[in-house]
Amino acid sequence: MKTICLHGAESTGKSVLCERFLVTRGWPYVAEYGRTYCEERGIDLTMTDLLVIARGQARMNRHAMEDAPPVLLLDTDQLMTAAWAQMLFGEVPDELLAYPKADLYLMFEADVPWREDGTRFFGEDDARARFAALAQEMLVRAGVPFVRIAGSWDEREAKARGAIEGLLG
Repeated sequence: MKTICLHGAESTGKSVLCERFLVTRGWPYVAEYGRTYCEERGIDLTMTDLLVIARGQARMNRHAMEDAPPVLLLDTDQLMTAAWAQMLFGEVPDELLAYPKADLYLMFEADVPWREDGTRFFGEDDARARFAALAQEMLVRAGVPFVRIAGSWDEREAKARGAIEGLLG
């Protein structure tokens, strides 16, 4: 089984591609626990909330891995939660960096239009750019392999599909 995590700033197409790849390729994915958490509890987050989100995501990821599909897409993981912690609170708890890592990360650039959905924070250009840089910094800090995904929506899909197929050999 190969795990691929879609990583990057908000509103860059990660969730949309997870859904599209399920339909077009049959690749299952694990949804973003943090989105549901924020929809249910609001977006006034504390560090404790981020740690609860990380643990919830880990449970969902482990559950999906029990089926051992050849490919499992992760809409996010704890490295993204680490970027949130750094952005919101200026620090990253060690716990967030200690979780298992995906086999490959797709780093989505913030070069497409922002879309508000009620759970997003960083729509202003400066904040969005800073958050995108922190997302990439977490990948570098963790020493994980990643491929940059940028361009139009069609280019993003093609690059992501190519990176995943390349991992599969």
